[in-house]
Amino acid sequence: MDRVELDVSESATPGERFSLPNAIDPDVGSNTVKTYRLSESEHFTIDIHAGSDGTKYVDLVMKKDLDREHQAVHNLILTAVDGGVPARSGTANIIVRVLDTNDNAPQFERHAYSVNMSENSPIGTLVTKLNATDADEGVNAEVTYHFTLYTSEKTQEMFSLNPITGEITVKGTIDFEDMKIYEMHIEAKDNGPVPLTGQCRVTVHVTDMNDNYPEITVKSLKNTLKEDVAAGTVIALVGISDRDTGDNGRVNLTINKKLPFLLNKTSESHYELIVSQPLDREKIPEYEITLVVTDSGTPPLTDNETITVHLLDVNDNAPRFPQSFYTIPVMENNAPGALLSSLTALDPDLHENQYLVYFIIEKEIVNTSMSMLFSINPENGNLYALKTFDYEIEKEFLFHIEARDSGVPPLSSNVTVHIIIMDQNDNTPVIVSPWRAHGSVVEEKIPRSTDKGSLVAKVIAIDTDSVHNSRITYQFLQNTDATLFSLDQYNGEIRTMRMFSYRDARHQRLVVIAKDNGEPGLSATVTIKLSTVETAMKSYADMTEVPLEYDIFSDLNLYLVIGLGSVSFLLLITILVTIVLKCQKPKHSKAAPPSRNSVVSERNSTFADSTLVSNDAYWYSMFLAETRKGKLVVRQPVPKGSRYIVSSLPRGTGLSQTSDSAASTLQASTTTSSSSS
Repeated sequence: MDRVELDVSESATPGERFSLPNAIDPDVGSNTVKTYRLSESEHFTIDIHAGSDGTKYVDLVMKKDLDREHQAVHNLILTAVDGGVPARSGTANIIVRVLDTNDNAPQFERHAYSVNMSENSPIGTLVTKLNATDADEGVNAEVTYHFTLYTSEKTQEMFSLNPITGEITVKGTIDFEDMKIYEMHIEAKDNGPVPLTGQCRVTVHVTDMNDNYPEITVKSLKNTLKEDVAAGTVIALVGISDRDTGDNGRVNLTINKKLPFLLNKTSESHYELIVSQPLDREKIPEYEITLVVTDSGTPPLTDNETITVHLLDVNDNAPRFPQSFYTIPVMENNAPGALLSSLTALDPDLHENQYLVYFIIEKEIVNTSMSMLFSINPENGNLYALKTFDYEIEKEFLFHIEARDSGVPPLSSNVTVHIIIMDQNDNTPVIVSPWRAHGSVVEEKIPRSTDKGSLVAKVIAIDTDSVHNSRITYQFLQNTDATLFSLDQYNGEIRTMRMFSYRDARHQRLVVIAKDNGEPGLSATVTIKLSTVETAMKSYADMTEVPLEYDIFSDLNLYLVIGLGSVSFLLLITILVTIVLKCQKPKHSKAAPPSRNSVVSERNSTFADSTLVSNDAYWYSMFLAETRKGKLVVRQPVPKGSRYIVSSLPRGTGLSQTSDSAASTLQASTTTSSSSS
């Protein structure tokens, strides 16, 4: 079978003829080729015509338009039949290849595409891949993709289109809050001589992500407040917002910790920041209020704004002393102007509300104002003594000090101050028995027949200092014979340790020191010269004292009681008169310090350091000492020539009345004894 190939353009028009090769039949005449037949075809037919020599020619005639995309190749069978009997035939395959022409535009799968895209997708993320097909072939079927003029520049900045593959990818940052929908118009163009195009529309819907932090806006802020601001006062207006949508844009505002402030919601996105509790600058001078806004996205995003509120001071705190009661010890004999203590109050307020002034609250003691005794520095509270204090005269002071601030109105408080005068060992012991003139020696006579343990003499010293400093102990400073006499260190009694022997000296010299218990210790000495006599007189101890326990109501006791009563009455009258005179004085006058000792003698009034003049001093001292112990003692016998009167003892010892009474009694006793003798 012969094969005939024809190339026919699909753009050929119906009626176009294509010559086919003639069939050859060696027979002649009626046996040669008579006719041709073509297999059934929708698009082709044959046209047979004879030549001048009778040869049959055949043409292939196109009767219908060709479509290569529908059928690219047409297979036809051409049959040549001769006129012989029987008729013979021969066939030939006619292959008609339809040549392509660019008659088909590219076609997309869909005219419109819709894509959901998350915002903030990374650059290069594939949005979609377009595919346009062209039924043509060859270059006519090669398609390229392009944005049409209907695609906005902003969209082209956000997305890129691959012209070969048709892939659309992310080119810029997609922000839902900036643009929610992007629309792209794409065309596909083939490469034919006369390019044909196809178009589609791609719509990108941006899906919101929780990528925007909520925002806080503070307006009308009062960042300074008085600490007494009323509760409910608005100090700021707060607005909140979120650019996201849905749950991502739903926000809530809170305060990050418990503070005396709260948020009052006035609308969906507006709040008032108000004072909820009383404020106290002294506890917390400023507040850091952190407002926290949180959205409802997944995960939730938060933001915060810190507001600083400073509190202004109000004079709402009175000064306070660290202690409510101060006890200040002051050593006597202090220097005037000496600093006693610093009494400093504290005021937690600020500025003028904190500036303190100190005062001594006036109080009079024995016609003396406290401001004459003490002074306080009004600025720092330093307390000073204005005079020298004497423990033996003044032992303590009690007064109040006030601290006042400079606020409006001023506030104040006071504290009690207790000044205790501390004793110094500033008084030397005074030996009152045995009495002797200043610097003289006491002479006593005792019989040589005195028994062992007999009382020879008794040294009595007094000290006007305090109990501790006035505790007296006695010691021998000199002793002619240490084996003959003993001295009790506490009561000052000198006794014989043995009887006198013929070897013992007739004169014994004893020097006794009376020393107090102060630091440093002070002392006084007395020299006693003892002379022994060969007489039959009673021992010194026997004639010293006889307890009157056997006759309480003797004449001597009666005189003593009468004398004491008289002296007490006179003393009371004197005190009353003194009080009346002082009350009538127009001006206060300082009381002169009391004198230590005064002695009035009928012979001489110049003995300032003595309490008694004569040998009767010993008896008087014994009388005083024993009377202080609660005993009644009489002298037996009474020596002649006793005429001296004691007016007073050192002031402050409590013995003035007793000494006056005793002096009167001694005088009476002396007179009685003289009469009896």
